[in-house]
Amino acid sequence: MPQHFTPVPNSLEAYWMPFTPNRRFKANPRMVDRAEGMHYFTPEGRPILDATSGLWCVNAGHNRPRIIEAIQKQAAQLGYATTFNLGHPLAFEFASRVADLLPGDLDHVFFTNSGSEAVDTALKIALAYQRARGKGTKTRLIGRERGYHGVGFGGISVGGIVKNRMYFGSLLTGVDHLPHTHDPARNAFTRGQPEHGAELADELERIVTLHDASNIAAVIVEPVAGSTGVLVPPKGYLQRLRAICDKHDILLIFDEVITGFGRLGSAFGAEHFGVQPDIVTMAKGITNAAVPMGAVGVRKGIYEAMMDGADAAIELFHGYTYSGHPLACAAGLATFDTYRDEGLFERAAHLAPTFEAAVHSLRDASHVIDIRNIGLVAGIELAPRPGEAGERAQEAFRACFDRGLLVRVTADIIALSPSLIIEEGQIDEIVGTLREVLTQIA
Repeated sequence: MPQHFTPVPNSLEAYWMPFTPNRRFKANPRMVDRAEGMHYFTPEGRPILDATSGLWCVNAGHNRPRIIEAIQKQAAQLGYATTFNLGHPLAFEFASRVADLLPGDLDHVFFTNSGSEAVDTALKIALAYQRARGKGTKTRLIGRERGYHGVGFGGISVGGIVKNRMYFGSLLTGVDHLPHTHDPARNAFTRGQPEHGAELADELERIVTLHDASNIAAVIVEPVAGSTGVLVPPKGYLQRLRAICDKHDILLIFDEVITGFGRLGSAFGAEHFGVQPDIVTMAKGITNAAVPMGAVGVRKGIYEAMMDGADAAIELFHGYTYSGHPLACAAGLATFDTYRDEGLFERAAHLAPTFEAAVHSLRDASHVIDIRNIGLVAGIELAPRPGEAGERAQEAFRACFDRGLLVRVTADIIALSPSLIIEEGQIDEIVGTLREVLTQIA
């Protein structure tokens, strides 16, 4: 056998881990090798209660037999087929299921492989749509500060994370940003949507005045900003943003990679907030993360404009090798059946008040300076250590894992987003462990 195919001892060095301090991790690794329901298990068999549903994505819980069996069956029948000028039935069937779940007239679906790809696809669709309808000057894209839209160059350009500009340069041109909606002076420890801040949407009017609506293609926001610390939209904010976009003929894109598939107690954040976007991005919970997949849903008028106004045989010159992958479609169909048959979106809505009360009971815990929540998602913000921003939350993350709890941290914010199958006793366990940890760290 050639040398480069010869098995070698497992080395932690070869794997360059994402969004991880690699040197720190490899000096003291934390490993899991099995999962079931609400728990991961370490190689030694120690259970770890997963308070983050993997990475905001395992909405139906880990290793669900129905999903596993669907993937296994599909792998034995058709492991891969291109969707360039060829089709397989599951891609069309799953697209119909996704479209049926989307709100309003969002009825056409383009498949990707991740949330990052879904965002870049949505931005490209927005630009192509404006061209197809004879408004090719509408090319400017508007994001928001503290927005996270994945790691593609399109996504980090419309996103509002400082380190992306620090490390990766000027990014895409023709991009502006709305201010973020986080207002701790007026909204600290709010339960659900904050009362103050709807007027921040009016900043879009200022941007329109600066650039003129004839040059603006789309606005993209997360209904709830997840990865930058669970920033819940103020009451009326999304509605006002929708009205301004309508006034100036600007597309409104909701990035629902996190808020989609039950996280807020409904299929999508758009439904929860009662606001109809023009384009929706999704991923994560679309397959319960069992196989990577993302998607973009668009309103009927956008698709029809692309079909009618195309100046080439291929109406959208875009796609991925793995768009509509058979295994992902099989996983997605089984995941949707699981959501439906177990009533998991309704379950999340039912548990949300219990979850809210539990996380807000940490208001008096050590180091806590704010708590934000909506649905089954919460952000617990800690006071940073002087000169060591983020270190207190990192220490809390490690201490939680040692006590059998997995949380997510970003800066000095602990984010919780448990699977929709969580039990009330497990909510109590999460909060109790966090209180203990916060009491013991400096």
